[in-house]
Amino acid sequence: MVVGLWCLLASCDPDSPQRHATEAPETLADVLWFTDEASRWGVDFVHQSGADGRYLLPEIMAGGVALLDVDGDGDLDLYLVQSGGLDELGQVVPNDGNILYLNEGDRFIRSTDPGHADQGYGVGVVVGDYDGDTDMDIYVTNVGANVLLRNDGRGRFVDVTKESGVGDDGFGTAGTFFDADNDGDQDLFLVNYIAWGIGIERQCHDYGTGVRNYCDPGNYNSPAQDRLYRNNGDGTFSDITRRAGLTSVTGNGLGTVSADFNGDGLLDLFVANDKTMNQLWINQGDLRFEDRALEWGSATDDHGIAKAGMGIVTGDVDNDADLDVLVVNIEGETDSYFRNEGDYFIDATARVGLGSTSRRYTRFGVVLADLDNDGVLDLYEANGRVTYTPEPEDPADVYAEPNVLYRGQEMDSGIRFGVLPQSGLNEDVYQTSRGLALGDLNGDGSLDLIIANRDSHPNVLINQQHEHEWVRAVATDDRGIVPHALISGRPDGSERVLTRQVQMAGSYVAAHEPAAHFGLGAATGLVDVVVLWPDGERESFGDLQSRSGVLQLVRGLGAPVR
Repeated sequence: MVVGLWCLLASCDPDSPQRHATEAPETLADVLWFTDEASRWGVDFVHQSGADGRYLLPEIMAGGVALLDVDGDGDLDLYLVQSGGLDELGQVVPNDGNILYLNEGDRFIRSTDPGHADQGYGVGVVVGDYDGDTDMDIYVTNVGANVLLRNDGRGRFVDVTKESGVGDDGFGTAGTFFDADNDGDQDLFLVNYIAWGIGIERQCHDYGTGVRNYCDPGNYNSPAQDRLYRNNGDGTFSDITRRAGLTSVTGNGLGTVSADFNGDGLLDLFVANDKTMNQLWINQGDLRFEDRALEWGSATDDHGIAKAGMGIVTGDVDNDADLDVLVVNIEGETDSYFRNEGDYFIDATARVGLGSTSRRYTRFGVVLADLDNDGVLDLYEANGRVTYTPEPEDPADVYAEPNVLYRGQEMDSGIRFGVLPQSGLNEDVYQTSRGLALGDLNGDGSLDLIIANRDSHPNVLINQQHEHEWVRAVATDDRGIVPHALISGRPDGSERVLTRQVQMAGSYVAAHEPAAHFGLGAATGLVDVVVLWPDGERESFGDLQSRSGVLQLVRGLGAPVR
């Protein structure tokens, strides 16, 4: 990687405000953050795009991954999405199917249950408990019919797509299970990319070299309609897309998150679109949504440019108790960090050190998380091109790029991100990376990463940062884990309040561990713990001053906060 050492934040960012001289970050060039242990963990999966020289658009987009506890034993299992290939008619070529690995504590073993192994042309994966039986189900997005797999609680799955009514047959990418109407069950929002079919495929070439290339989505001029499925509470869903107002605009959707961005007790939706304006669907109640992205300042960047949005993530970067949004984009475009001001966003990309450092690569997977447990969010981006380059980093893969790890630091001017060498590894790894999932695989309190790579094996990045204490908070009610719960707490002895969300969706075509992770820095416990439930109710759980461990926050057992 070109950066070698820490990029001295403001000096690498010509658009950044003047920094105080005392704000220069320390150099951490010799600190190892991760080791790649895919082989040791027994992950032998190899993704297959089916690329055969026709340059079909789906070939360059796929690579889904999820971390979830499928068998209720308390650890995180691994689900990887296979693509396979498409024939001359655009039909799926039979493949080995998706793979489920069961976590044995320090290694994975392949599940022998055939129920999880969907054999469609897989793109991504969405995780949630749609039937309220306290175990996690899987929704696979495909080129062609999507698939809903119901978990029987023991890690075995049944295809219930037909009877559930969620088998959309478009070009599905991202999605999220979320409670759109506060009725206690999980509805499903699906993002589609373009209305693609073999009959509209184009031939595109690199402008500089004339070499055949994958097409930009604008070449198809075919943005696709996203879908909202209401959970009927009986195992079925109803397509309420039109009724909900979501047909008012379309885009080339690749990423989505759900959160209550305006604090009204209703979950909203943010969609990252490729070369079309982002959408911010503000929940109006009664299952109606309005796109307020232009009004909120998040449809484009601060120059009015609709960027090539890929992955997306939420997080309280500035510690003001609301959720900001980060969208990652194509090579040559900066990230888009939208800081939440309560009823609008500010494009504050340059202010957090991402105004120029993020331009070099094409970013897909992305997480905002406290990877070193120091109490400040860090940023990891999984990269890989979508177009040919005459001077590739890896001659064996002209789309391969190194990933990037940014360490977050508190400075007088606010949180800033600086690049660490070799993405925290002992050397750069060149892959065409897509999905990126976050979770603690080995239960040591440090967050690990799984990266799905096109036409290659995944990376299993085991975290080596163990200097600080940590708390992992799980929010539950009588139906199990509550996604999108917002949990706040103060490290003991600190004045700073940290806010983290239970967010399973986000990144790019990936799903994460359903927990809120708090790095404690020099503190030994978390106090003043408050849960903001998705329907707007608050509960206080007081002072939970135990050393590193998992906190179970059960709705109804705390004290109501008025």
